[in-house]
Amino acid sequence: MTTAEVGDTTTYGVAIAVPEPHASHLRGKRCEFGDPEGEIVPTHVTLVPPTSTSAAEIDAVRAALAAVGPSHRPFTMRLDGTDTFHPVSPVAFVAVADGTEETTRLAGAVRDCLSAGEPDFPFHPHVTVAHHLDASSLDHACEDLAEFSAEFQVAEFVLFCHDGAGWHVDTRFPLG
Repeated sequence: MTTAEVGDTTTYGVAIAVPEPHASHLRGKRCEFGDPEGEIVPTHVTLVPPTSTSAAEIDAVRAALAAVGPSHRPFTMRLDGTDTFHPVSPVAFVAVADGTEETTRLAGAVRDCLSAGEPDFPFHPHVTVAHHLDASSLDHACEDLAEFSAEFQVAEFVLFCHDGAGWHVDTRFPLG
């Protein structure tokens, strides 16, 4: 059994991983804000949220995702400022300021190849920095990171798998 398999199911997510040093900084902030998921969730922009499949099907997921990358060019992503989905959802996030169109196209292609359907909420690229916290904690997270800005090249997307204790990179899929 690989670390991605728990029993006969595998839980996976597909995302753009935020690179260092930004990933560690934002993950540390998430922990500082009191979000218990800060310890186990890598810093990322979600393309497909956590999904469960049979452990036997994860190879088919990898194969489908491998077909997506070549048809999408690498692009620049800029994170800038913060916002929240509160009161609809208890989430504070760092906003994707540049690269939203490319990320939206990539997310649609990934959902299509996995037959994942539309997300529960309209797709809005972002980096979660506080989740499932009270309104004042979400406000604090937004205020604390209001001046945060980072720019980086997105040259791949990632299949993350959950091993029962946390998330890890399973496979990287290059763009272009």
